[in-house]
Amino acid sequence: MRLGRTEGAAISAVALALLFAGGAVTVASADRDEAPSTPVSSSADAGFARDMSVHHQQAVEMSFIVRDRTKDEEVRRLAYDIANTQANQRGMMLGWLDLWGLPKNVSGVEPMAWMGMGVSADAESLDGALMPGMATDAQLDELRGASGREAEVLYLKLMTAHHRGGVHMAEGCVQKCGVDIERNLAQGMVDAQTSEMALMADMLRKRGA
Repeated sequence: MRLGRTEGAAISAVALALLFAGGAVTVASADRDEAPSTPVSSSADAGFARDMSVHHQQAVEMSFIVRDRTKDEEVRRLAYDIANTQANQRGMMLGWLDLWGLPKNVSGVEPMAWMGMGVSADAESLDGALMPGMATDAQLDELRGASGREAEVLYLKLMTAHHRGGVHMAEGCVQKCGVDIERNLAQGMVDAQTSEMALMADMLRKRGA
């Protein structure tokens, strides 16, 4: 799969997001009189969209890396599915931020602050892992240098941890987000990534890891 194809799918997702998100905001505000018609920058809706977009981008990156490092069709198929799904979801979330007129990056706001558990993005010890579950720069370099079974096992382990962190964040949005369509997307992430973690555990067992 070429990156251009994934970006094209993400652009299509943005268009769909723009069509449906406006109606979802209206419905959400109608159901919740106290909620603003459009999320504010400090809201859980905006925070989740920003943070999960960053989280998803790394999953896409790792999936492209492993597709170049192994010929195993099972792992390559999983990597394609994850890259395609998360690129599309990322496009939707960035589209919502555009629709709401909110910035995609906010200086001085720690990742996951919207969940009440901000993570310092400046800590050197994080080594690029800005949120729970994200791989460090060193781990990404290790994946780039691996091949065959070694790359497969490392990818499956890193992506399992990545999904675990992603599920935690998505569950936070299910509880805190005020826009129905965004909460539904977050619940879909919980369900799909939980299923993929079970699949990856089985794949690791097959590889004796």
